[in-house]
Amino acid sequence: MSEIKNHEFHHDDFDFAHAADEKLIDKTYKSTSYWKDVWGNFSKNKGALIGAIIIIIIILMAILGPGMNEHTYKSINHGQECLVPRIPGLEKIGIANGYFKGTNQYASKGFDDVYYWFGSDTQGRDIFTRVWAGTRVSLVIAFAAVLVDIFIGMVYGLVSGFIGGRVDMIMQRIAEILNGIPTLVVVTLLGLVLKPGISSIIFSLVLTGWIGMERIARAQVLKVKEQEYILASTTLGASTFRLIFKEVLPNIFGQVIITSMFSIPSAIFLEAYLSFLGLGVPAPMASLGSLVSEGYKSMTTYSHILIIPVVVLGVLMLCFNLFADGLRDAFDPKMLNR
Repeated sequence: MSEIKNHEFHHDDFDFAHAADEKLIDKTYKSTSYWKDVWGNFSKNKGALIGAIIIIIIILMAILGPGMNEHTYKSINHGQECLVPRIPGLEKIGIANGYFKGTNQYASKGFDDVYYWFGSDTQGRDIFTRVWAGTRVSLVIAFAAVLVDIFIGMVYGLVSGFIGGRVDMIMQRIAEILNGIPTLVVVTLLGLVLKPGISSIIFSLVLTGWIGMERIARAQVLKVKEQEYILASTTLGASTFRLIFKEVLPNIFGQVIITSMFSIPSAIFLEAYLSFLGLGVPAPMASLGSLVSEGYKSMTTYSHILIIPVVVLGVLMLCFNLFADGLRDAFDPKMLNR
């Protein structure tokens, strides 16, 4: 301090930050909305973007794929069993040319004008058509799980967490009882009452699939409902319905969306697991799980029957996980403006 006091300053020790004749004007920056910040953070996540693009492509193929050739998911062509993939154009460069163990299966059987893009299964059915028809079934079940999460789990958790007290205690005991019932037991019992298929799987999700979402929503409500703006709305006479759906819900909506996205791969895996055990969609209807189950029996001889649905199933689940992970980072306020 003594050195600073005894130091003699000169006029050239400091320079102006701006030129003497420059007009200094305060800079204003355009404000951005919360959703624009979310999109900005999401677009920076290359993995999430790639996952979203691949999901869109798979959804389009699930819609358009079963109608891209003359085959249906249940049409059986005798004499054309277990053919390996053969694709027009690619066969000229040695890819998907119909050769199996050094022999052209198509030429040896006289099928010069026949093409199976993903090959055929043990009953002569087109795997390409069955894979995309099965993907359609798996996606229907997955998006049904999201709707169940949002319309049952979210509402249940919001009401339970916000009202609290005895109502919360009773609602949570009911949820714990339902959560204690194994999903496999529920689906098996429903298979005895309902016809095995999409309806029984969706109904099992309605019974127990929303418990995870309910817990997330309740935990978020318990954290948010003590905030000052909730007290202000209550003081101004807002009804319970308005407090829950107008004040609390918008502030936990990001977490709800993230949880819903993470439930999609879980629902797809559940359907595949049940179909693999024979509790899924009935034959001849296809799903990714049933295709894996059928291909597993021919794994050592005609591996393409198993590999193709496994790859589609794996890519679909991986992309949904990447997409959900990107949403989680985008909605997290701690990640904004980084």
